[in-house]
Amino acid sequence: MSPLVQAERLDFLTQEKEEAQLFERTVPRWLVHRAAVSEVLLTGVRPRGRDAYRIGAQWARCHSYYGPVAGSWHDPMLFAESIRQAALLLGHQALGIPMGHQFLTRTMTFETTEEGMRLAGTPADVVIDASMRDIRCRAGHVTSFGCDFTAHRGGTLIARGSGSTDCVAPAVYRRLRGGRAVDDPACVPTQAVAPHLVGRMQEFDVVLGVPDGEAADEQSHAYLLRVDATHPVLFDHPVDHVPGMLVLEAARQAALASLGLPRGLLVGCDAAFHRYIELDSPCLVMVTSSPPGAEPGRREAMVTFHQGDAVAGSCRVSLLDAGSGRP
Repeated sequence: MSPLVQAERLDFLTQEKEEAQLFERTVPRWLVHRAAVSEVLLTGVRPRGRDAYRIGAQWARCHSYYGPVAGSWHDPMLFAESIRQAALLLGHQALGIPMGHQFLTRTMTFETTEEGMRLAGTPADVVIDASMRDIRCRAGHVTSFGCDFTAHRGGTLIARGSGSTDCVAPAVYRRLRGGRAVDDPACVPTQAVAPHLVGRMQEFDVVLGVPDGEAADEQSHAYLLRVDATHPVLFDHPVDHVPGMLVLEAARQAALASLGLPRGLLVGCDAAFHRYIELDSPCLVMVTSSPPGAEPGRREAMVTFHQGDAVAGSCRVSLLDAGSGRP
């Protein structure tokens, strides 16, 4: 563990606190790899046993990007971002991974409940219980780990999630990325699909572009990944590849558009990231929808990301039709 990490370890990681005190302040932004304090969702952490931690997260009633869905629900992507930040926090604080190491998400799976996401008159104080597993080391350094998460709000289970992450030292990362390991994303956004098709008000927030003649059969839809490195949330800080949260948002928007559910509520996501999605090369987003299931109003779609001659990632998305008169 680096002296810097040792010197700046959070005091509330090693002290028992009452649950209410998990929500008094945000954790330091560097621990969750955020430049803007306003984008830090986590508010505290304390141990609960071997490789187990309790983490506080607070979701505002109106986030600048992950705003209310259909005027009634917190955006479930706030849970996705919370567990992403939680993995980073625990990687640094619990496993001692130094700053400057790259965290590469391999998988992320989560599901949320409709009632758990419902807006109330105050911000949502969410208690996330995290269990670390599959911790692998080489030469005394952590190279990968997994986490399982359960989230409660007011004592009620509202979400579950899991993920796996690889950890790469700076020198190794530079060798892997070669000339691409430059935090200077040079990209020109493609023409956006109509914002209303993906539940957005502004073109600036759309991450799908109009396809340029790519063929799609009757069961599939094709879009281009739309990357705008000036976006203050999706690109909170410079990076050398497409961020994972942008990929998840593209999968959600692609499902909304293809299923014709622009007000759909995301209730499930199962994502795998196979390789980096580069900023300077077109990425085709393909959607194959599934037939309606047994649960009324619930639909699923498989979204795959194609760049060059390879599939860079995939994501199965589950939606509820939040615009069909549900209370």
